[in-house]
Amino acid sequence: SRGFDLQIPKELQVFAHLPFMHSENLADQELMVALARWRHDADTLKFAEVHRDIIAEFGRFPHRNVALGRSSTAAEAAFLARPDAFKG
Repeated sequence: SRGFDLQIPKELQVFAHLPFMHSENLADQELMVALARWRHDADTLKFAEVHRDIIAEFGRFPHRNVALGRSSTAAEAAFLARPDAFKG
């Protein structure tokens, strides 16, 4: 909100924004998608949307469950079993 990210070279700004993509907070995910549309390339936007959609569906990243000692729901297990599922 203070624009510090805009004071670094454009090609490095994505690193200032990545914490939003890796957050399990939907508002952070929406912010990342907006930032990607505004400042980043199509690949970054695609990954931002994938991350956001996972959080919108599950409220968390299912691929983190084992590492964080969380039990997976049946829906999360089915998602992780898909060959195209994002697994981190």
